[in-house]
Parts: sequence; structure tokens; C-alpha cells
Amino acid sequence: MTHKLYLGSGSPRRVELLTQMNIPFEQRVIEVEENYPEDLKGTEITDYLAKLKGGAHQKVLKPNELVLTADTIVWHGEAALGKPKNEAAVIEMLSSLSGKTHEVISSVCLTSTKAQTCINDTTKVTFCKLLEDEILHYAKIYQPLDKAGAYGIQEWIGLIGVTHIEGSYTNVVGLPTHKTHTLLKPYFSKHNI
Repeated sequence: MTHKLYLGSGSPRRVELLTQMNIPFEQRVIEVEENYPEDLKGTEITDYLAKLKGGAHQKVLKPNELVLTADTIVWHGEAALGKPKNEAAVIEMLSSLSGKTHEVISSVCLTSTKAQTCINDTTKVTFCKLLEDEILHYAKIYQPLDKAGAYGIQEWIGLIGVTHIEGSYTNVVGLPTHKTHTLLKPYFSKHNI
């Protein structure tokens, strides 16, 4: 049986990556409060939030429908850096990442009417020592308020600041494509994906 896939994410980067993977899907976003228990760490946070987002769709799915949801955080200094609330938070986050290595963690959840399957991936990213005016320029011009850890690796700050990456690049963009493809394969004929 061929399934119909929905992407339960408003992220243009996830839309672009799924499109580039030649996976047929429709976008359907249901907003949820992205709160999680304070005792969760690392992958526990992203798994929890990806499942939470998927769960919001479960009641409206039909038996042959699936929804793909995801969550990405930057994990640094035993703390999760989510999306910054304002420009000051962008500057603070990027200053804390400057000259150091952090982890980018993404979880992807596939939800059906009856079950949820979650995978996650972790990538280590190292920044050079960023100059104060570079951080200010990026914060003002690019306004990365919709990005975990206050940066997009595919944008200017990533191009000039990232010196080393260990793991999946697409995971840092917001969707670990290899693991996502593996997660989806059992539900689609080989001609679909």
C-alpha cells in the first residue's frame, strides 16, 4: 500500500530538503506549544518535541496517511539553545558558540494513526573565534530568529565561521536526510522514493 505523506513543519529548509530528495509530500502544519520537561537532555528533548508535534496530527490522519515532524536544537554547555527571542539573544548565543564546538541534534518522527517512530542524529560543529562585528552584522542582516542556536549553517555566518563539522551536514540544516530516507522507505514503493 502506498501512503500519503504530510510534512508537519513550517521550516523552508525541511521543505527544500524533502523536495530535493524527490519525496512526494504535502505541507500541513499544526502549531503546538514547544514545551518539554526540564529534566530532559540532548536527544530526549528533540525526540519529545518531534513526537509532540506528530501527536497533534494523529487524530486527523487517515489509515494510509503519515506525518513527518522534526525538531532541532543546539546543545552546548549542557544546555539546549532553541530559537532566539530577539536580536540580543542572537548575539548572546553566537558569542557563546564562538571559538568552540557544539552539537546540533535533530529528531524526526513519523506518525501514523496508531504509532510513532522516532530517529535522531547528532552533528558536532566547530566555530572559529567570531569577531564582535561579524556577530552583529549577522544578527542585524540575517535576523536568524527562526533558527535553533541563532544561526543557519547554510547562511553567511556558517560560510565564514564554521571550521569543522563531524557528522551529517543536512542534520545541521534541520533534517538528517539519510536517516529520514531510511525511516520512510518501508512505507513507499521503490518508485516513489
